[in-house]
This record gives sequence, C-alpha cells and structure tokens, in this order.
Amino acid sequence: MVPDFRGKVALITGVGRVGQIGHAVARGFGQAGAKLVIADVNAAGLADRTREFAAEGFDVRPSAGDLTTPEAARQAVAIATAQFGGLDVVVNVAGGLLNYGSALELTPDKLDRELAVNVKTTFYVSQAAIPALRARGGGAIVNFASAAVLKPQSQMAGYIAAKSAVAGLTRALALEFRDDAVRVNAVAPGTMRTADNVAQMKAAGVRWVALEDLVNAVLFLASDDARAISGEVLPVTGGDV
Repeated sequence: MVPDFRGKVALITGVGRVGQIGHAVARGFGQAGAKLVIADVNAAGLADRTREFAAEGFDVRPSAGDLTTPEAARQAVAIATAQFGGLDVVVNVAGGLLNYGSALELTPDKLDRELAVNVKTTFYVSQAAIPALRARGGGAIVNFASAAVLKPQSQMAGYIAAKSAVAGLTRALALEFRDDAVRVNAVAPGTMRTADNVAQMKAAGVRWVALEDLVNAVLFLASDDARAISGEVLPVTGGDV
C-alpha cells in the first residue's frame, strides 16, 4: 500500500530531466498526495517538469538554482515555507556519476565537481531544511548513496568517495537531530533502469532495478511507517549484493 502524504510538503532535488530518478521520485510523492517543491540547476527542464506535474493535478512549485551552493538550498526551503507553510520531507536525489576511469587520471577539478554535486548538494539542502522540519515537529530526509558504496567497483573512485561521504553524513545527521524527531536515512540504489543507463549499459548480465521499486523504498523511508528507522542506508539492488 502506498503511504499517504496528503497534507505533507516534500522537497525533491534533481528533478530537471525527464525519465530520471528525481523525476520518478517527485511523481511518486505527488501521486501520494504531497505538495511538491522541485529543485534543479536545469531551469528549462525544471519548468517543463513543473508544467507536467501541474497538468497531472499536483500542487507544485519550482526552485531553480545550483544546489552546490547554500543560497540555492535556502531558496528551495524558503519556497516550501512561503508557498505551503512548512516542510515535512526532503529527498536529496541531486548528484550522480560524473567520472568513470582510473583514479590516477582523476584531476583535481573533476574530483572537486564529483564531490560537490553529491556531497555539497546533500549537505546544504539538509542544513537549510532541518530548521523547517524541526518547526513542524519533525520530518524525514532521504539521501541518495549508492550500491557502489557497499560493493565497490573499479574505475569509480571519485564517485564512491562522494557517495561514501553521503552515507556517513546520513548517519551523522540522524544522530545529531534524533531528539528533534528528524529522521535521516539513505537509499543505495543498484543499476537503475533509466533510458540513459539502458543506452549506455547494453552488456548482458545487468541486474536492473525498476524505478518504481526505488520510488517505493523512498516513500517508505519518508513515511510514518518508518518512524523507528533513522541513520540507515537501505540497499535497493534487486538482490545484487
């Protein structure tokens, strides 16, 4: 059974591109009744997603900006509180694998960018959101780590370092704000069946994870059904462990 988020306000990051994880997660919360604030650096894509979700009947507001900066993170939270009166759920989807190749070839600027889009986005959005969640008597944050943290792969050192930091940040925030009833968890997705991934990974033997299954895991961790769960990193891999 899908959790009921009617009366709740959810901020979802990384929602600019159609068919990708953030797009699917935002739709899942909208279908569950949540009011949505969607954030992304891709202003044009974000505007398209806003129109799309509004046409589906969702109450949605966009927040365009570079979430590797605290200003953009604060803007997204401010829109939630100004437009909807508060914030109950944050899902930090923004991030991704930027560099695939030998660690010996990972330049400082590429490493900095890999860390920024995965760690800074998660940190700054969470930092901005926690006071708003606390003001509502508590809430839930769901971060995005990766199955590569649990089962490392070659040629992905920068990405694994970044997502390992997200897993550690998840546990640290969960401990620091547990007395404020702010729960912080993460999902660790396996290989997601998105159009981009299917096009890039045509080799046999890939164990795909459906977007719907990942969305259901996120909805669960954000819901009251998971009220006793915090500081955990949940693998969503289809058994590929």
